[in-house]
Amino acid sequence: MKVSKYVGVLSSLASITLWLILNFYNPYNPDSVSNDLILRTGLFLLAPACVALLGSIFNKRHIMIIAFIWSFPLSLYLAMTPSVFKLYIVTSICYLLTGIMIRKRQRRQLS
Repeated sequence: MKVSKYVGVLSSLASITLWLILNFYNPYNPDSVSNDLILRTGLFLLAPACVALLGSIFNKRHIMIIAFIWSFPLSLYLAMTPSVFKLYIVTSICYLLTGIMIRKRQRRQLS
């Protein structure tokens, strides 16, 4: 298994884990989470993580770039919070890094 695949899969699984913590085990908000919040965070954090997981498994750099662009705005917002959810920016950047590594590997194989 290539390094890019490891980075992509691990960052996707980390994002999925962070999403579960954010919505169901959030230590900063003991109240129950509304369905609206689950839908919004699922659309902008969970869905790109699942897409990035598929992109890293199948070595599709375009999918990784799309997952990065899709998740980056909310990840950037969460990076400014004083919580563990700052890690979303790391996972989002790892999507971009994985896409770059896949492209470099594909270029090497063509030459």
